[in-house]
Amino acid sequence: MDNDLNFKLIKPEDLLSDFVESFWLLHNQSGSDKEIVILPDGRVDLIFSQSATEPFHITLSGLETHPEQVMLKAKTLMFAISFKLPAAEYVFHNTVSNLLNYAEHLPADFWNFNANDLQDFDLFCKKASQKIQSLLPKETDNRKRKLFDLIYSSKGSLTVKELSGKVYWNSRQINRYFNQQYGIPLKVYSNILRFRASLEHLAKGKLFPESHFTDQSHFIKEIKKFSGVVPKELLKNKNDRFIQFSVLASK
Repeated sequence: MDNDLNFKLIKPEDLLSDFVESFWLLHNQSGSDKEIVILPDGRVDLIFSQSATEPFHITLSGLETHPEQVMLKAKTLMFAISFKLPAAEYVFHNTVSNLLNYAEHLPADFWNFNANDLQDFDLFCKKASQKIQSLLPKETDNRKRKLFDLIYSSKGSLTVKELSGKVYWNSRQINRYFNQQYGIPLKVYSNILRFRASLEHLAKGKLFPESHFTDQSHFIKEIKKFSGVVPKELLKNKNDRFIQFSVLASK
């Protein structure tokens, strides 16, 4: 990875693991703006950031279904929380369907955070964990919990029909829930998770599908759909343009 870009990731404690995937920081330490491409990863991100030209601000971004080219401004420091989908309902107590391929600005004092919280990443994670824990309900829907356990553990490889049979929840009702809550059908979300899992193989130099793709042509088509380029170009990652945080964490 570009030496000017510093990345760090911390996993949540077990108590939060059903709702939080990770805490991470990204720091453009250089004095120059950097063009990067954010790839879909199936997460909802709460981002706290500031740069040399932008004051402290907080944004909440929904699911992405296509690559997004953005400019990471000079001296940008970002602390973020990547949430699993159940967090929309059980942490934010809201839907994120209106945030599909979109991010909204939140009040600068959201959850009582401010610019001083960007001084120490470990303390930020501790403060965020305590806040999230305080927002969680005493009980959650067991059917939804099982559904998401299967979705994440299978990395999107199970069909809607297979999931429906395992959790005893009608396929039509599942898709209605996904569309209303997250803005996309479950099948699309599963495809995003499958794409994300394939990036781990690409990062190891494997230009062929490991599993869950019918053939090489299908694999290439899906990679291009979510990244904008064919697997070979994505593997090269010229100038470290493509950012996918779960893959960065494994390097």
